[in-house]
Amino acid sequence: MLHGFSTHKDMWLSVAKFLPKHLHLVCVDMPGHEGTSRTNAADYSIDGQVTRIHQFVDNIRLNKKPFHLVGTSMGGNVAGVYAARYPSDVSGLTLICPAGLKQPHESKFVKHLRVLERTQNIQSIPLIPSTSEEMDQMIKLVSHVRYKIPQQILQGLVDVRVPHNDFYREAFMEIVGEESRYSLHDNMHLITAPVQVIWGKHDQVMDVSGASVLADALPDCQVDLLDNCGHSVPVERPRKAAMLIMDFLIAQQNVGNGNSKKLS
Repeated sequence: MLHGFSTHKDMWLSVAKFLPKHLHLVCVDMPGHEGTSRTNAADYSIDGQVTRIHQFVDNIRLNKKPFHLVGTSMGGNVAGVYAARYPSDVSGLTLICPAGLKQPHESKFVKHLRVLERTQNIQSIPLIPSTSEEMDQMIKLVSHVRYKIPQQILQGLVDVRVPHNDFYREAFMEIVGEESRYSLHDNMHLITAPVQVIWGKHDQVMDVSGASVLADALPDCQVDLLDNCGHSVPVERPRKAAMLIMDFLIAQQNVGNGNSKKLS
């Protein structure tokens, strides 16, 4: 399970608690995030992250049999490119509001990026807050649900992040750079594993129209669009996300066992 930009592996805990206890879950910190060492900018590009994740998979021999790969946002971009590049490793793929697509409709966030590109003002990236007010705005950007968060908590969330903001800016500029911004779009035609797409209908970061891009490129992929949900699906709808992932896994197992009956 691959997390999104500026978060860490613990973001999956809300989903994991609704998954069967017998599942072998591997949640990793992406390059430079949380518990991983920080090396150089090339490792933070999508290609660099895919390479690092593959090194990890090889080192723990996770690919001794194919595994199901889940990724959200930045992690969805990485997961999709990983599945395209290492098809024998992946038995199935779940992409949750993935980055890396050319969306028919630009999101509020992408429109803001256009302004940042023109002004070259990397100090005002909405996903990298430096004040409690900016943290509040970021939460409103990534979530459709409106949380009432006390000022002290907002400040605490900012205080934890601010020491890492220089890294976040460096990593962010890599993943929105020319070589990484559309990595999933450029590689999706190479994906051979069964694909599931989960997207919040009210996503302001990566517009939900990206789901149709994947559906058109991968006609057999399963698409689930969630009402009253924004970009942070694992936080806003953890139970639903877990249920959809399990339904997809079971359906794929049934197909593999020769039973093609679709589960409801």
